[in-house]
Amino acid sequence: MKAENYQEKTIELSGWPVRITSYKLGDEYVCEADNVSPGARLARFTSATAEEAEKNALSKAGHMLAKTKRHEV
Repeated sequence: MKAENYQEKTIELSGWPVRITSYKLGDEYVCEADNVSPGARLARFTSATAEEAEKNALSKAGHMLAKTKRHEV
């Protein structure tokens, strides 16, 4: 299988930079969210539509980042 319609964008979510990567793989759409600096994956969802996959990935990533505490340096 070959990935189609590959897209990547960076947004701010709960005060953190987040990279959103989405593509079509076969009959499903895949959306991944990672925190930009270390590149650790926060969420990955597959769905029949690109919009639903992105909505789910953003929701999960936002929930995880909202729980993350920031410390003054």
